[in-house]
Order: sequence, then C-alpha cells, then structure tokens
Amino acid sequence: MITSDPEEPGTPLPFFVYGTLRPGEPNHDLFLRDRTAAEEPARLPGAALYAGPGYPYAVERPGGEIRGELVTARPETYAALLAALDRLEEYTPGDPRNLYERVARHVIRTDGTTALAWVYLAAPRVAGQLRAQGKPIEGGDWLSRR
Repeated sequence: MITSDPEEPGTPLPFFVYGTLRPGEPNHDLFLRDRTAAEEPARLPGAALYAGPGYPYAVERPGGEIRGELVTARPETYAALLAALDRLEEYTPGDPRNLYERVARHVIRTDGTTALAWVYLAAPRVAGQLRAQGKPIEGGDWLSRR
C-alpha cells in the first residue's frame, strides 16, 4: 500500500534508495556523505525498476521487487537531507509536473524485518509511459546494469 503520509506524522523516516544514491554511484557521496547514521541492504516489494536517462525509475508492479539500500539520516541532518533529496528528484508536493513522487512504503531488510521508508516512485504520468514503452531493469537492481 502506498501512502503519502507516514504512519506517525512528524517522525523522520529513513529513505530507500535504489539508483544513483546507492554506494559507489555518483550521487551517494554528493548527498549522503556525513549525513547518515546507517545504510543497509533492503528490498522494495511490489515495484519494478525502469531505465531512465542516466537514472532509474521505480514503478508499482505487483510481484516485482527492487534492490537498494535503507538509509537512515543522522537526526541533525534529517531536515536538510530531506530537502536536498526532494530537490535532486525535482519533487514538489502536489506539483503535477513532478517526475517522481515521494511516498512512504514498507521495505524489507536482509533479516526479514520491515521498515517504513520514503521512496521516490515515478509520478503517475511517468509510470504510465514507462509501463507502456519503458525498458525494465531485469532483477530490479540498478547496479546490475554495469
């Protein structure tokens, strides 16, 4: 289930990253260095990954799964990191021109526990185009494209 608001309003959520923000990718050091308390492998069920122009898009798809990292911001950097990632993804709440929407989703850690996290999914207009004409990334892992 997708929700635009976390279960506990005001609670900082970790982020699920699946593309250029993953370790070893170009935006990881630019945006996450010195701002995180933890980074751990995780999976996003119910979604598929599509190739974009140099970066991926996550799109809802029953039965699909995306591999990435669950990133927990340091408390003192959370607000600045949230704002920086919204700018990176060109996300503005309620803007119909958004390419991505930031939504709260449950992700699965390697130990099988779940965590509610912010995820940037393709906005509905973009998701429709990707489902119709996009190139899925098999296995749901952006790093496998290398």
